[in-house]
Amino acid sequence: MSNSTDGRPESPVQSVDRAASILELLGRQEEAGVTEIAAELGVHKSTASRPATALELRGLIEQAEERGKFRLGLGLIRLAGAATVRLDLSRQSRPVCERLAVQIAETINVAILDGDAAINIDQALGPSAITTHNRLGRRTPLHATSSGKILLAHLPEPELESRLAAPLERCTPRTVTDPGALRTQLRSARADGCAYSVEELETGLNAVAAPVFTFSGQVVAALSASGPSFRLPEQRLPEVSALVRAAAEQISNRLGHLVRR
Repeated sequence: MSNSTDGRPESPVQSVDRAASILELLGRQEEAGVTEIAAELGVHKSTASRPATALELRGLIEQAEERGKFRLGLGLIRLAGAATVRLDLSRQSRPVCERLAVQIAETINVAILDGDAAINIDQALGPSAITTHNRLGRRTPLHATSSGKILLAHLPEPELESRLAAPLERCTPRTVTDPGALRTQLRSARADGCAYSVEELETGLNAVAAPVFTFSGQVVAALSASGPSFRLPEQRLPEVSALVRAAAEQISNRLGHLVRR
């Protein structure tokens, strides 16, 4: 694919930059035709129509009428909604996480699904001298973490089955790599409202997690407490799970989810 100015192939960076410029233009003036878009980009109309068509196919922009001007599309509402939920999640979870970290004296994480992994988007550290400090943005395998198990447990069945069809990596000798055994854990996680990881991600590290729901009843994140096994032994996990579930419910309520008892 060549642009109309020098005949050289259009780079991926140029394509993304032009698409972003179109969105910014429509955000400023609501509607614009191909001629106006081309003028904004400094390219020929045929070159401007390519990123505009790609954005239209994705629902990010739309034509007001047949062969009419472009305007921002409804697809942006979906993206904006997802960003709003994530921002709201961090804001609403922060005070709850800080209180829970003091209460349990361990590290508290909020994790969301990120492709084939769980990713920590917020963290509160307990007052203990030795803490499990998972930096924000760290990606961890779903099957080997308490947060990941919660996120897996609430996936639609077809999506869960496709994920369990792939080989499960063994992180430690205690990592559950048998799909049948993992399914049993996930059923328990859905029924009990919590999931455990006992030295499955790292030797000497235990954790428990509970789901965080949005107002629509969808699981948007997992709230977890983790600590070294000598301080958070397997026998203590059921006690801690009650506190984690209660805190996750508080965050869910702050996000507008009403728990039906």
